[in-house]
Amino acid sequence: MESHTKRRRVAGPVGGGDPGPNPVVGFLSWCRQVGLELSPKVTVSRQGTVAGYGMVAREDVQPGELLFAVPRAALLSQHTCSVGSLLEREQGALQSESGWVPLLLALLHELQDPASHWSPYFALWPELGRLEHPMFCPRVHSLELYHQLVAVVMAYSFQEPLEEDDDEKEPNCPLMVPAADILNHLANHNANLEYCTDCLRMVATQPIPKGHEIFNTYGQMANWQLLHMYGFVEPYPDNTDDTADIQMVTVREAALQRTKVEAERLCLFERWDFLCKLEMVGEEGAFVIGWEEVLTEEELTTTLKVLCMPAEEFREFKDQNGWGDDKREEKSLTITSIPKLTASWRQLLRDSVLLTLQTYTTDLKSEQELLNNKEVYAQLSWREQQALQVRYGQKMILHQLLKLTS
Repeated sequence: MESHTKRRRVAGPVGGGDPGPNPVVGFLSWCRQVGLELSPKVTVSRQGTVAGYGMVAREDVQPGELLFAVPRAALLSQHTCSVGSLLEREQGALQSESGWVPLLLALLHELQDPASHWSPYFALWPELGRLEHPMFCPRVHSLELYHQLVAVVMAYSFQEPLEEDDDEKEPNCPLMVPAADILNHLANHNANLEYCTDCLRMVATQPIPKGHEIFNTYGQMANWQLLHMYGFVEPYPDNTDDTADIQMVTVREAALQRTKVEAERLCLFERWDFLCKLEMVGEEGAFVIGWEEVLTEEELTTTLKVLCMPAEEFREFKDQNGWGDDKREEKSLTITSIPKLTASWRQLLRDSVLLTLQTYTTDLKSEQELLNNKEVYAQLSWREQQALQVRYGQKMILHQLLKLTS
């Protein structure tokens, strides 16, 4: 099972903070000392990787093959750091919803200790001052090192999945996993981290030809999520998990456009209030649309149904509190079924997409031209390139919806 809190190395300005002439040699030596076993079929390298350090296949790798195993003792956490006993004594004062504070303090101590056991591991980290997370876009920020480590923990750390009977236990604390955090991310990844009793194992999930990079996954994440958490995006069309949002209030606005008299407006607001009561919509919510699925299917289906149904039918639906026994009118809302929806549903969805597209300051054609012009694209800053990729992917999904609702 993979973590949901792991990131790809930034594919823009690279670290450049390596303390020695060849930090990889030092790291691999450290791996042998701590019992971290790398398969002879893989190597850590800057060459042949999409960004910074990564892991590359030296020979063909087959699905199911072990790429490396990290013993529990080699994991860096609040329990294995050199101030673990102090953090345990003070755990009552270090509680937080995320559980990150003890690990952050452990990293603060270890990073500033020249004799730290983890120094060869830190040598492969990017230069902290050049992280490309959006939180560092402002020029001024306080507690600089602490904030940088927040980004590292958010981006590099792993959390072990809870078992089904662990729900009432304390939240899982994040930990750093050497070697595993070297792997870059792709939606179409070829490796996966497995949690075992004595170690964590990275296993190939697809054939990996010699010379190809080994990729982990950080979860099914849209480009805006990748940018927010990890400081990068996957260029279009690589991210098959990308999504576009249609704000819930935008659907309400699209429906209001079709009203002609005040009575119709009041009726629409009554329906909207009812949807709020059913917890299907909210002023700050959004309907999430992917390339192959509607991630908020129930919410969008119910919203289209309630806003488009005849008045008499709505009265009956409301009297039954939205959960009547008659399911004949229910429609399954998937990407492939959108062209088959009732005409009024399709029109409302289409109007909502058009309103959403109007919120962007640029149109799809101009951004296509920018992406196709490599010389002009190269002149954009790293952040401008990433923002462009986010917008373009979202617009492509929205334009797909336009075609499906036409």
